[in-house]
Amino acid sequence: QLSFAATTPELADKKKYPYFFRTVPSDNAVNPAILKLLKYYQWKRVGTLTQDVQRFSEVRNDLTGVLYGEDIEISDTESFSNDPCTSVKKLKGNDVRIILGQFDEEMAVKVFCCAYEEEMYGSKYQWIIPGWYENLWWESWINSSQCLSKNLLAAMEGYIGVDFEPLSSKMNKTISGRTPKQYEKEYNDKRGDGQSSKFHGYAYDGIWVIAKTLQRAMKYLNATNKHQKIEDFNYTNHKLGKIFLDAMNETNFFGVTGQVVFRNGERMGTIKFTQFQERKEVKVGEYNAVADTLEIINNTIRFQGLEPPKDKTIIQEELRKISLPLYSILSALTILGMIMASAFLFFNIKNRNQKLIKMSSPYMNNLIILGGMLSYASIFLFGLDGSFVSEKTFETLCTVRTWILTVGYTTAFGAMFAKTWRVHAIFKNVKMKKKIIKDQKLLVIVGGMLLIDLCILICWQVVDPLRRTVEKYNMEPDPAGRDISIRPILEHCENTHMTIWLGIVYAYKGLLMLFGCFLAWETRNVSIPALNDSKYIGMSVYNVGIMCIIGAAVSFLTRDQPNVQFCIVALVIIFCSTITLCLVFVPKLITLRTNPDAATQNRRFQFTQNQKKEDSKTSTSVTSVNQTSTSRLEGLQSENHRLRMKITELDKDLEEVTMQLQDTPEKTTYIKQNHYQDLNDILSIRNFTDSKDGEKAILKNHLDQNPPAQWGSSDPSRTSKDPIEDINSPEHIQRRLSLQLPILHHAYLPSIGGVDASCASPCVSPSASPRHRHVPPSFRVMVSGL
Repeated sequence: QLSFAATTPELADKKKYPYFFRTVPSDNAVNPAILKLLKYYQWKRVGTLTQDVQRFSEVRNDLTGVLYGEDIEISDTESFSNDPCTSVKKLKGNDVRIILGQFDEEMAVKVFCCAYEEEMYGSKYQWIIPGWYENLWWESWINSSQCLSKNLLAAMEGYIGVDFEPLSSKMNKTISGRTPKQYEKEYNDKRGDGQSSKFHGYAYDGIWVIAKTLQRAMKYLNATNKHQKIEDFNYTNHKLGKIFLDAMNETNFFGVTGQVVFRNGERMGTIKFTQFQERKEVKVGEYNAVADTLEIINNTIRFQGLEPPKDKTIIQEELRKISLPLYSILSALTILGMIMASAFLFFNIKNRNQKLIKMSSPYMNNLIILGGMLSYASIFLFGLDGSFVSEKTFETLCTVRTWILTVGYTTAFGAMFAKTWRVHAIFKNVKMKKKIIKDQKLLVIVGGMLLIDLCILICWQVVDPLRRTVEKYNMEPDPAGRDISIRPILEHCENTHMTIWLGIVYAYKGLLMLFGCFLAWETRNVSIPALNDSKYIGMSVYNVGIMCIIGAAVSFLTRDQPNVQFCIVALVIIFCSTITLCLVFVPKLITLRTNPDAATQNRRFQFTQNQKKEDSKTSTSVTSVNQTSTSRLEGLQSENHRLRMKITELDKDLEEVTMQLQDTPEKTTYIKQNHYQDLNDILSIRNFTDSKDGEKAILKNHLDQNPPAQWGSSDPSRTSKDPIEDINSPEHIQRRLSLQLPILHHAYLPSIGGVDASCASPCVSPSASPRHRHVPPSFRVMVSGL
């Protein structure tokens, strides 16, 4: 049996149909051609979409066997009965780009309408479907779908049809002596207006197959058995049937449809490839099954992209890296900041003996500069990512940059907070008790802050060290228009319990910041030329606090944008470090250049301290730093004045007694009782005597042991008779006063600012009156430095 039009694959079963032959290739004959096409364009991943009809299912099953073992994956196999849209969606969901379809014209319209809705067309997709549809086949079924004609044509554009070649395209002469073109012309002439069939060439070659088979059988019979002829054939003669079967399998000639060869009864024909281009099908290649070769016609196949579609979404991982120009700009700004910090360090060291710099704690200033330079240095490390260093180096940088920034922050702002704390500690106590806080104590405070940092960092590194992690983001289309998808990846420094460790660090730094803000607020009204850092430190603390909060929040929100994140972090560090160094050192630099002595002159230091009370809030303005000392000084001056007035009165009385004794030595001069009392009052002023206490005690004891007698109550004649009367005689009293009064003056006058106690002799003439002596008020007041 020989067929020229039966293409169903079921007839290829030789167990059922051992004597069946056909000159037309089977529907399965397109599968080797499809395999060759897939290999030609290196498509290794495909999907199938099959209509639930036996004819198409058999082709799909055979295709599965053909592709098996050829390193081509069928990633998804879908079938449908009436509505293909669900299957089309599944194909798209499985990222199938090369779709092998088996369905008729009616279903083909529905398939391409669904493909248009799912956007499964264009440069990223390639449809391969049967090529045996009638010319303009879609026009007959467009009305049965809900798809517009332009949308359908847009989805159909570029599909590839696969079918057997009706006539050979070669110019060779066939077994009939005609070329395929000559045969086609003669056929059309004989056909006239009759309908054309694409099987006419296979029918024509089929007649030649029968003729050649009978001819070979006759030759075989003539050569082997002269008694049996071809005319003796009947259907029960299996021997003659076997001769016919062998002769059919030996068929091999060039016909109008190409080389006619059978393999297991199947025609090894030529398969053509056509492509739908601008509403028409264009032949773009052919497959020769006999030679197993594929020929693509040059410049005929047109893909809608720059290149053939990929068999799957090509995911190209792209590291989101920091822009080199951005890194260069920020590095230049960082270098300028470090140069400025170095200049401030040189200025601080060079002028460390200046009173202004010395009183502002040069060691603390050096720590502030060191912390600023460490913060600057961390910027270089934050900008190094996978585009500059290896993965192992990046993981090391994760730890190093964290340590440098943490230590730099604590060093700089810890020193500032320590200085602010010293100002606060001095001015917080309104009684102004003497308080000396040296730089060594401030260094201990800063060291304690650094020790806490080191404990946290060491525990962090030992328990849960930072590692390099890669975060993958959603795929993005290629900016260059290539048929690939870009999957951005971003490197991070993370660990298992990142939130906990960051919470500990932020909590500690936050407490330091709050403490610094509190100190800055408490000392905001302190105005001291020698300690004018407090105001600028407060400004720096406020600025740094605000910038750190804003920078941390924005940096967290821009986590997936490394350029923005690095720019914000770097600018925050540069701004904080620069504003801190400038606020601390620029005022000193200006003061030393314009008025170097202004900050070291003695001025009245003022501050205001607010104090909350339970009932109401009152504000006490303390107008002098040493108000208590001034009050004490004023009290001492008042007491000094009172004593000087008393001394003046006593000097007057002493002068009168002395003048009386000097002017009337012959008279019986007596000393009244109140004169002794006045002398005792002078001797009782112990708080204002220096080194003559022993002499006063001698004089006082002497007077106590010799009480005064009532002059004039006794007879003068008793003087020579009673020893006691001789001692208290006017002559003895005058002699004693002349010796004791100068000693008495030198004893108490130095204590109240009079004659210097170191004088060996009176500074003026002994004959001069005490009231006429000049007693300079040479008291001194010492104000202890802050």
